[in-house]
Amino acid sequence: MATIRKRGSTWQAQVRRQGSAPISKSFATRADAAVWARDLERSIDRAELPANIRDLQRITLTELLARYEAKVTVSKRGASQERYKLRVIRCHAISTLQLAKLTSSALCSYRDDRLRKVQAGTVRRELALLQHCLEIARREWGVPLPTNPVQSITLPRPARARDRRLEVGDERKLHEAIRSHRAWYLGPLMQLAVETSMRRGELLALLWADVDLKRRTAHLPITKNGDARTVALTSRAIAVLESLPRSDARVFPVSGNAVRLSWERLRERAGLPGLRFHDLRHEAVSRLFEAGLSIPEVALMSGHRDTRMLLRYTHLRPEIVAEKLATIDTERSI
Repeated sequence: MATIRKRGSTWQAQVRRQGSAPISKSFATRADAAVWARDLERSIDRAELPANIRDLQRITLTELLARYEAKVTVSKRGASQERYKLRVIRCHAISTLQLAKLTSSALCSYRDDRLRKVQAGTVRRELALLQHCLEIARREWGVPLPTNPVQSITLPRPARARDRRLEVGDERKLHEAIRSHRAWYLGPLMQLAVETSMRRGELLALLWADVDLKRRTAHLPITKNGDARTVALTSRAIAVLESLPRSDARVFPVSGNAVRLSWERLRERAGLPGLRFHDLRHEAVSRLFEAGLSIPEVALMSGHRDTRMLLRYTHLRPEIVAEKLATIDTERSI
């Protein structure tokens, strides 16, 4: 039976059940309190809430995240990046909450607090990680969460797709800046990124044993999405590869951090501070479409499994399309 009583200017409803801790909530009116109490009692009777909430009071979100890191994160290819996200969440006050108090309201507060500090895309990824952790706990670890609270909140709107490509003169600026750059690998790395649409990590992991210049291909056994793929090499890509020394098993025996720092210095020297190395992948995919390749052919090169994501990487130049239309017009007969 629910207890409803006046506390100052509000009405407090409290529901008790055998074997469960009392659940309380305050309302502006007695009628609202009564409706909430009846709904909660029905939920408990239908076993929509855990029979014993003490289990959820014994586990904090920090403990759950630690178990997730040890059991799930460790087996992922992006384990280091995910560990960083988990550390960020554990440093937030929400991680000290008992699972019994991990409500959608608490998650909304976390979302809004993080949005004041980082971009919406970062918050979306953190919430997706929390959602997966809670879902694993519910479905596989026997944690008696009645629902996944992350599914009840509104996620931040995703950022607009980035559409940066190399503008007229950008390549010239980059090549001029590279001449005075001591990082020998940066020029070839940039050229291959534009010619093959490979990601930076894929280029840095590329082995000479997986490059077949006769067949004009480069095999990538491990990629971001987990599927191996073989990339076709253009004549310019082959020329770049032939010019590189074979002093190591890897085509580019350098670390990702070294490339990141070198790229940042290069783009500043070239006067292109907003250009990201990943923008070269956008440039490559767009050029492949402009060259006349079909969607399956471009997907073979880029490794995209989702056509919608592939099109997010595609930013065709209207003037190129206009030239094609002009060719069609001259060939068309009335």
